[in-house]
Amino acid sequence: MMNAAVRDAFNEQIKQELYSGYLYLSMSAHFDQENLPGFAHWMRLQAQEELGHGMRLFDYVLRRGAKVELHGIDAPQTDFGPPLSVVESVLEHERAVTGMIHRLFELSGQEGDWAAQQELQWFIAEQVEEEDSAATARDQVRMAGEDLSALLMLDQQFGSRVAEPEQA
Repeated sequence: MMNAAVRDAFNEQIKQELYSGYLYLSMSAHFDQENLPGFAHWMRLQAQEELGHGMRLFDYVLRRGAKVELHGIDAPQTDFGPPLSVVESVLEHERAVTGMIHRLFELSGQEGDWAAQQELQWFIAEQVEEEDSAATARDQVRMAGEDLSALLMLDQQFGSRVAEPEQA
């Protein structure tokens, strides 16, 4: 059984992961409206990943015999700037999520919840991948600069991304 502090922190992280999904769906809609379907596709897949992360935490709390308490999710931003600004926001957001996961891992250790720390190892590794993916996207969009042809090539590349199955 999870103690109350760890349970509450996991419930908060569920909310944060679901918020990330909302934020990335909002970014996907923005790119779609800007006629960048590849970027929209990439962000939609990012949203699906984040929603999956929330469900993984949800299921974990239940497996531990603890109560899942779903809290209200704030509405995400809906107005975004050019592609570089958006992918920079993605990287910034992923770095913030990494910090949240690290704090949850730290709390789990302080509370002696070794099982929670074991589960969070997966999220720590996942965040390395998420930050790397966002940094690569940012770097590529930055390199494209004002070159519309390069941006459209990136859009095509981002549109070819396929969803990866979640690892256990």
